[in-house]
Amino acid sequence: MSFFERFLTLWVGLCIFTGVLLGNLLPSVFQWFAALEVAHVNIPVALFIWVMIYPMMIQVDFSSIKHIGKKPKGLLLTLVINWLIKPFTMAALGWLFFRLIFANWVTPETATEYIAGMILLGVAPCTAMVFVWSQLTKGDANYTLVQVSVNDIIMIFAFAPIAAFLLGVSDVTVPWETLILSVVLYVVMPLFAGILTRSVLDAKGDHRRLNQFIHGLKPVSIVGLLATVVLLFGFQAETITEQPLAIVLISIPLLLQTYGIFAIAYGAAKIIKLPHNIAAPACMIGTSNFFELAVAVAISLFGLQSGAALATVVGVLVEVPVMLSLVAFANRTRHWFNYSEVVS
Repeated sequence: MSFFERFLTLWVGLCIFTGVLLGNLLPSVFQWFAALEVAHVNIPVALFIWVMIYPMMIQVDFSSIKHIGKKPKGLLLTLVINWLIKPFTMAALGWLFFRLIFANWVTPETATEYIAGMILLGVAPCTAMVFVWSQLTKGDANYTLVQVSVNDIIMIFAFAPIAAFLLGVSDVTVPWETLILSVVLYVVMPLFAGILTRSVLDAKGDHRRLNQFIHGLKPVSIVGLLATVVLLFGFQAETITEQPLAIVLISIPLLLQTYGIFAIAYGAAKIIKLPHNIAAPACMIGTSNFFELAVAVAISLFGLQSGAALATVVGVLVEVPVMLSLVAFANRTRHWFNYSEVVS
């Protein structure tokens, strides 16, 4: 791991600070960037995420994907965590903290919006960022792609009914254009670009030119991550600085949710004897959130200045450094999974 990657937590922290600082100093600039949207998808953020994912997509070798179905345990673990456990534990923690523990510190209306934002995070499994976490844990890129793709398909059909059930609203309006466009931007486009690039560079099958190109692009995905962090926190800078107590209150249940879900998933992965290069990405997918979608839906349903929108942005604040800590933990405990890491 390079010097830059080794201190990634520090760079993320600096980018969060930079985003909040610039957002307060230059609010009109970030308002202009925030207005560059299509179907509630912010185009600058989408481009940075694309830059983040593209180098990883080049590494996907589709010749081995056909064999992944022979070992479905990693995929099954991801699906159970994402759709049978995570949304419901998130809703339960939101209710516990904002209806009981923090009830004296927030109004009932604000509590409802915070819970709604948390639920939207819990119902949106990670699509884009997980490729970063998978790469940092030396995960199987092909298997990660299949896991994310299956979750995307399920999300199209399951997001609305589960959100409606947990929010207690029968007519939740989900911006389908946002969901579909997000999947196209964050998965389909970089995937096909990666396939095309790989076919051109590896035409001879010796991997030499391909490996050189991948090595040269390695820092690009991290730069995309950091630029995304600056933009997201710049967009919500004024809200974050004006409501510091709210940030703390929302962060507590989100932290418990994130570490708790990872513990469940990682323990289950060890019990069912998954190899580390499948176990780590599977747990990262189950733990992290598709925060781009959650933010967009919260704004669409409750408004830009709502407690729900704030909760989803705090989800980003919590997720990036926490996921980096979980990546470090997964890398330090690789020896716990002394099983074959050959999937194909």
